[in-house]
Amino acid sequence: MLINGKHYQTIWLNEENNQIIQVFDQRFFPHKIEIFDIKNTDDAIFAIKEMVVRGAPLIGVTAAYGIYLASLETQVRSNPDKYIEEVAQKLAQTRPTAVNLVWAIKQMLTAINQGESVEQKINIALEKANDIKQEDIEICFKIGEYGLSLIKKIAEAKHGETVNILTHCNAGWLATIDWGTATSPMYQAQQAGIDIHVWVDETRPRNQGANLTAFELNQQGIPHTLITDNTGGHLMQHGMVDLVIVGTDRTTRNGDVANKIGTYLKALAAYDNNIPFYVALPSSTLDCSIADGITEISIETRDQNEVKYIQGKVDGEIKSVLICPETTPAMNYGFDVTPAKYVTGLITERGICDASEEGIRSLFPEKF
Repeated sequence: MLINGKHYQTIWLNEENNQIIQVFDQRFFPHKIEIFDIKNTDDAIFAIKEMVVRGAPLIGVTAAYGIYLASLETQVRSNPDKYIEEVAQKLAQTRPTAVNLVWAIKQMLTAINQGESVEQKINIALEKANDIKQEDIEICFKIGEYGLSLIKKIAEAKHGETVNILTHCNAGWLATIDWGTATSPMYQAQQAGIDIHVWVDETRPRNQGANLTAFELNQQGIPHTLITDNTGGHLMQHGMVDLVIVGTDRTTRNGDVANKIGTYLKALAAYDNNIPFYVALPSSTLDCSIADGITEISIETRDQNEVKYIQGKVDGEIKSVLICPETTPAMNYGFDVTPAKYVTGLITERGICDASEEGIRSLFPEKF
């Protein structure tokens, strides 16, 4: 997708040194566009844990390149296989909710084990990480094609009037490699000439909607309006939302969806107002080992200061501002779980299915 009219992806190899992985430091969007160099495994762990990169698919790809860097570091280690396993465990512990992280690590370890020498393992690791990255781009494009069909139907029913879409958090290209998940249908609708408008939840406490989704849509020239997280229900009551599309960090085999905190409330409002609520996801986000998302998904809790302070641009500088009494404690859950019964359907790279074990099994039998 575009930044200042130029095509970018979220992660890439340094052109002069393929042992350096480069990403956008998403902590500073939209006020500053800064590149973060991942030169070693410690950098990769930091980038994921501290949300330099975020979004389940991008976290997974970053972890894949982290394993590649680990293979490079084994050149000075006495026990290469043990070292790679230790790094894999550290990477897996950085963000507990997003299943793509562990999925990508397992893919990398399986591939690397095919190599005999350290040099073979390095070459295999780089090739596999590149493959996982390219696969994500293709998957997100396919998600967009299937999601576009939903937007087309609504546009036809409205006789060409604007289709109003609400989204929560950022499931855009900045959360993946390119296209995004929830945003891919929007970008493809724009290319198809469909008149769309996007309601963008600010997504407290880290404001990924305000900072990232609004940035993306602005760069792509898609009409959008930023709203507070509590506004969505009002808009739905008054017929101002035609469709809700969100992403997910983990989806269970029965269709329960773990996504950024606040998603569950949007699903409830959509259900009460008969508005379709769709979840866009790559199949790597499916966790069919879990049957009940509410009781079995580990929900990440983060630093309370993310709630107590808000970051913004003040007098040309990025600053954090305290918004409550300094001694007030805060609770910061990163995600919530939306039960499958509130999900109209899952938009995947193989098509759209019901949020149920039967629906998921119909498209991804190999997951069971």
